[in-house]
Amino acid sequence: MRLTVAQALVRFLRVQNVERDDEQHRFFAGCLGIFGHGNVAGLGQALLESGDNFPYYLARNEQAMVHTAVGYSRMSNRLRAFACTSSVGPGATNMVTGAAVATTNRIPVLLLPGDVFATRRANPVLQELEDPTSLDISVNDALRPVSKYFDRIWRPEQLPEAMLHAMRVLTDPAETGAVTLALPQDVQTEAWDFPESLFEIRVWRVRRPPPETQLIERLATKLRTATRPLLVAGGGVIYSAATESLTAFAAATGIPVAETQAGKGSLRFDHAQSVGSIGATGSTAANEIASGADLVIGIGTRWSDFTTASHSVFQNPHVEIVNVNVTPADTAKLSGLAIVADAREAIDLLAVHIKDWRVSTDFEREYRGLSKRWNQIVEGAYHLNNGPLPAQSEVVGAVEESSHDTDVVVAASGSLPGDLHKLWRSRDPKGYHVEYAFSCMGYEIAAGVGVKMAAPEREVYVLVGDGSYLMLNSELVTALQEGIKVIVVLVVNHGFQSIGALSESVGVERFGTAYRLRDSSGQLAGAILPIDLAANAASLGATVIRASSIEDLRHALQAARSNVETTVIHIETDPLIAAPDSASWWDVPVAEVSSRETTQEALNRYEAERTIQREYFRPTT
Repeated sequence: MRLTVAQALVRFLRVQNVERDDEQHRFFAGCLGIFGHGNVAGLGQALLESGDNFPYYLARNEQAMVHTAVGYSRMSNRLRAFACTSSVGPGATNMVTGAAVATTNRIPVLLLPGDVFATRRANPVLQELEDPTSLDISVNDALRPVSKYFDRIWRPEQLPEAMLHAMRVLTDPAETGAVTLALPQDVQTEAWDFPESLFEIRVWRVRRPPPETQLIERLATKLRTATRPLLVAGGGVIYSAATESLTAFAAATGIPVAETQAGKGSLRFDHAQSVGSIGATGSTAANEIASGADLVIGIGTRWSDFTTASHSVFQNPHVEIVNVNVTPADTAKLSGLAIVADAREAIDLLAVHIKDWRVSTDFEREYRGLSKRWNQIVEGAYHLNNGPLPAQSEVVGAVEESSHDTDVVVAASGSLPGDLHKLWRSRDPKGYHVEYAFSCMGYEIAAGVGVKMAAPEREVYVLVGDGSYLMLNSELVTALQEGIKVIVVLVVNHGFQSIGALSESVGVERFGTAYRLRDSSGQLAGAILPIDLAANAASLGATVIRASSIEDLRHALQAARSNVETTVIHIETDPLIAAPDSASWWDVPVAEVSSRETTQEALNRYEAERTIQREYFRPTT
């Protein structure tokens, strides 16, 4: 079949299906993109010709469109994805950050940047990066380290094999992330006789690797002798649709369950075995149980520094760690017993082998008491009512209380992810969507659009600070164009206040973190910048509601639910009112030499705090 490379690529993508648990559907929902000279004649023409068979969505920023694709795929449990296309040059390099988000979070997205001429007949072309040591390097090579698979299609006949490898990675739960196929602009338009078999429907089975029975038996033996076990649920529990299995297993055994950022929602917040979030942004209940745990079973977690509180959360000198993960590299972390397996498969088999064993009633009474106490703390943080400006925890509380069980909260950066991890009461496995692997400023609104595209029946709340909003608010226009409704709660605290608080803790006194004019001494410590982000959102086409109090916010949230269009709610908060403390630690080094007393004091605290860090090297037998 004689087609251009771009036409063949689009035709191939639209017949790729995935299957898991005997359910089969198309993998790609379409293509997000912005056209330039590097892709308009090739992919632009092919997408125009394909029409509704492979829908095209116009984005406003290349980084943002990758965030939209990530939000969509994560909401779809990585079983659906988008392609994203850009021109060569700044369009391509704008996607680097989005690719890093996808790969760090292990979310499939296909990137199709235009590239320089393969024939080199017009070198150097517009936006070409000239490297005098090699003419086969372009700016797209910046995508290599943030892609799980990278290829450049120099000749038409390379496309079939490249596409098969791309799909292999995109549909592998252990290897997935950003996949980049760089497409020289002249090759995109070249015609070639592609085999018709390339365009037959192809089904990629998303595997569920079972655990080795011997290892599950070993884990069951460890569990029967443990007195204070803890299960840590990561994102793998949700992606593998293992939440029902986990719920039943926890109820049957009485084992308390703590949740990572990606794993939040694995259990309902009010489940009897839920002790809340763990680590640097966790609950005091989960962290106290973790501190004394003698057996920790991590399922689907990559053990980030926030989850382990920089290797300080597990303090029992005899603690044993068990790692259950579909990704082999993650099972090697923190030492311990390594079980490479799908989360649901492992939980179900462990339930069979553990039979009627259950934790002691004393231990169960202990962690339930701790959870009850934490939930009372959360309730208090939701209703402080102690200042002219509300606390951010009160904003979180108002949004949570106005939301329904299946609604989704989206956030990514600043202090909101930490407050949400501690305080949000998750009631649905897909109701909590916080990007905290890369903690990318600007992710929120774009990803919220993707979440809504994946789940149009759900209400989507985007919580975003003013710092992140200013970095990437362009997809409000995309939401308007596509008729996609999200509710954006814009929390204004006049700066990068999360880093401001961190800066203060390391003796840097909130330097360079506030949105203020320069004062007479030349410092950024003058009056607050006279900017109006509500007016900005209105100028982009959003419906805007200004709230000056928590009561105003509650009314605004009700109004936003009844609206049919994207609504931005603007509310100012007091950045100095912190959320409840998690009684944990995060390792951020302090300058060892300084003339400033605040830095010297911070160093003394840091050196004392570091003593709680530990290594987890124990035998695995």
